[in-house]
Amino acid sequence: MNTLSPARRRPIRAARVIATLLTAVAAFAAVGASAQVAVVLNSRDASVSLIDQKTFAEVGRIDVGKEPHHLYPGPDGKSLIVANALSNDLIFLDPIDGKVQRRIRDVDDPYQIGFSPDQRWFVAVGLRLDRVDIYRYDGKDLSLARRIPLAKAPSHVWFSADSGYAFVTLQESDEIAAIDLSRQQVAWKMKVGRQPAGIIATPDDRLLLVGIMGEDYVEAIDWRNRKTVARIRTGKGAHNFRGLGDKRHLFVSNRVENTVSKLDMTTLTVVDSFAVPGGPDCMEVTADGRQLWVTSRFIKQVSVIDLEQRKLVRAIPVGRSPHGIYFHNRAPVL
Repeated sequence: MNTLSPARRRPIRAARVIATLLTAVAAFAAVGASAQVAVVLNSRDASVSLIDQKTFAEVGRIDVGKEPHHLYPGPDGKSLIVANALSNDLIFLDPIDGKVQRRIRDVDDPYQIGFSPDQRWFVAVGLRLDRVDIYRYDGKDLSLARRIPLAKAPSHVWFSADSGYAFVTLQESDEIAAIDLSRQQVAWKMKVGRQPAGIIATPDDRLLLVGIMGEDYVEAIDWRNRKTVARIRTGKGAHNFRGLGDKRHLFVSNRVENTVSKLDMTTLTVVDSFAVPGGPDCMEVTADGRQLWVTSRFIKQVSVIDLEQRKLVRAIPVGRSPHGIYFHNRAPVL
């Protein structure tokens, strides 16, 4: 029990705030005016690591909020949004140097987030609360439109190309749900494999690809007809996705197998695979397409893969349970 009086607690809180600000200022000074950073979310440390992309060195670490798991670029390209699931808030960072811009509070359990392609809707997926919250976006501010219960354990989200639907994986009920964004209601659900996690659509918007984390495959779904058309074996714990940027190839992190697979989205086949240690999770691709940076969730590391050599070339220490990762100067998502 905290026995300090409110009057005595205030100076302690003020000291903590000042210490956090001083740490952030030092981090920004270390980054420098010309450097571009990789932003890495340390979900167990409530912090963000800033890594210089040229030197591979961590040049700063800033406090953000409890359990930052995922991030998403703002529609104007001038902000990077970090979602703090346990702090129930969003922090906006400068996507180039990581400098804090602003905070939006009272966004409940934003485990995974995303904007619809038409930028009208912002979706916050609440894994802990078994809920998906839909916000209207006016180009600057968010306003809550609807809260939609979605059991059990809604996890990742993707959107149809026309912004009509948000597709959400439900990890503990082994389903995907399609939410009609204009009506703000569930349009349909569909059973898939055990513990679905990452979800993405092929560039032609014809198929949804779902990482089946409880198994060892990616499930390809014709979502308009709600039919599974393929199960692509990748590795145990098939989890998340990142496109190479050529509109054909897709990386899959196999978190239990400790590998990353490369899929051909036109043939729905695995065309390559390489080892990545420590529970590979989220991924980012350099603008030239030569490197794949992967958060190694279980060993406090970012693993840098040279895609031509097909091997690990750098191991960058970061905080506990690194999850989301982002470059501003990156290859296209698909």
